[in-house]
Amino acid sequence: MSLRPLIATLALLACLPSSGAPVSEAALALHGRVMVLDSHIDTARQLERPGWNILERHDTARDLSQVDWPRLIQGGLDGAFWAIYTPQGSRDLQGRAAAAQHGLAQLMRLNDLVARHPRQFGLALNSADARRLAAAGRHAVFISMENAEPVASDPALLDTYHRHGLRMLGLVHASNNAVADSATAAPEWHGLSPVGRQLVRRANCLGILLDASHASDEVFDQLLETSAAPIVLSHSASRAITEHRRNLDDARLLRLAKKGGVMQVTLYSSYLSAQKDDPRRAALLQPLYAQIRRMAALQPAEFQALAEQIGEVERRYPKARASLDDFMKHLLHVLKLVGPAHVGIGADWDGGGGVAGLEDVSELPRITERLMDAGYSEAEIAGIWGGNLMRALDSAQAFPRSDSAGDCKAPGIP
Repeated sequence: MSLRPLIATLALLACLPSSGAPVSEAALALHGRVMVLDSHIDTARQLERPGWNILERHDTARDLSQVDWPRLIQGGLDGAFWAIYTPQGSRDLQGRAAAAQHGLAQLMRLNDLVARHPRQFGLALNSADARRLAAAGRHAVFISMENAEPVASDPALLDTYHRHGLRMLGLVHASNNAVADSATAAPEWHGLSPVGRQLVRRANCLGILLDASHASDEVFDQLLETSAAPIVLSHSASRAITEHRRNLDDARLLRLAKKGGVMQVTLYSSYLSAQKDDPRRAALLQPLYAQIRRMAALQPAEFQALAEQIGEVERRYPKARASLDDFMKHLLHVLKLVGPAHVGIGADWDGGGGVAGLEDVSELPRITERLMDAGYSEAEIAGIWGGNLMRALDSAQAFPRSDSAGDCKAPGIP
């Protein structure tokens, strides 16, 4: 028996009070009928926090958390790609060892999440798993990686991650690494490094979906040219609307769609609006965020004190936040440009995502309402909310698997 109608009813009863007018009953009903997936959330980081319980409702302003089980239910989010995010450190021996350890620890925490809470969560390895879990009212946990530094020293580790559930690979983050150039750094490799090419080839062989978010234009071009399967951008936006190197220009968006790829539009303010933060904000937050990266060693009271310090900086120097209207400008532009079969949503919850009017995962039905208002059909909205992303994953997994010796010949990959 499907629990989707119950989820829709719970969302309706909640009425989404925190950001203004309630969502219409028609939008909530449609939102409850379609499978809703997000291609990028950073909530795996919260699992490091001693004493933090994902089954309890939290508050974004008080404890820096945007996703938990009650709000997943309220927002109707059936599944997501939970990112193993590794901050880019030094690329010396110590830094590489730290990245390898961090990545494996995050992988273990995600597998432990579904083992500890089997009634609420399930590990998803393919689109059939996502549909099965959604029908049972369980959240489908796909595992992705943001920044491939944990496997850069030993690309064979990608097989280990795959055996434990990895199904999407983002090569790079805000700085260049040993794999590829970042969109926000000066070119080093002018695209993929030799190790990066190895990882692309192996990802194709394993059926792992490749993610070009955070990668430079040259990396995007090379991925599009060499990958044997369609690629995605798990959380990016339109450069035509907001000039930012992390965003993708229209010409590349059209090429992405032509190759069967999908653009997942993000809720990260800096990519949606050209507004700038007060520089004093970053200066004050930098040392506090450095402590956040060590949250696994913080006791609950220590973390709460740190959250209060961050909240005080937020009050003094508020972030220049985009609005839900800004997000919709990007989403509707990309939809008009490439068509609804090549667009999805990757909010970046718990990684900086969220806009004025859409503060946490509980408020996702607002996007459905906006899409209905823009004239998109239920079938098109179902594609945007997950169908297109699952099609790309299906395409990646349709590539011939490795033989018994672990060999795999991927056409087009040098």
